[in-house]
Amino acid sequence: MRTSKKLLFKISFPIIIIGIFVIAIFTALNYEKLSVEIYAIFALVAVFVFLFGFAVGQRFSSPVRQLLEKAEKLSQGELNSRIYLGTKDEFEDLAKAFNKIAEELETSHKTAETAGDVADVKIRAKTQELEEEINNLERKVKNRAQEIQEIIGESEKLQELAESRAAEIVKLKKELQGLGEKSKKI
Repeated sequence: MRTSKKLLFKISFPIIIIGIFVIAIFTALNYEKLSVEIYAIFALVAVFVFLFGFAVGQRFSSPVRQLLEKAEKLSQGELNSRIYLGTKDEFEDLAKAFNKIAEELETSHKTAETAGDVADVKIRAKTQELEEEINNLERKVKNRAQEIQEIIGESEKLQELAESRAAEIVKLKKELQGLGEKSKKI
């Protein structure tokens, strides 16, 4: 709002000053020949110049103010911000250009969001595939580890059996030797 008041002042002030300056020049040129009626007319003309300057300032500052407000909203992320001016001049052309830029920004943003969503879905799918593969590999490793444990258990039993058989063989050899010695004695 403060900017629009500054703009209104910047536009209307020079018009008002020029109008008053022109009235002052005409007054100074014919100072001695002027009647009270002329002074009243100059006063009315001064009021008219003031109101004209204010109206012209409003006319030019209003579209600029609207454009500035919409540009501020657009810069804050409101990508659906548009402005419609029916002034049939450069301000309307500027509003159309602003709307085109805003539309392209909105389209670009939506495209980026869509691409992000697609990428997110693809990443989730790949992640799920990798998780399934990891789970399959973990199951295989557990199964192999279990098989190895069973083989180790069986080999330990076979080793114990082999040791017990070796002990029996040693015992049987001693008994055979003992019988062989008894048979020699007989």
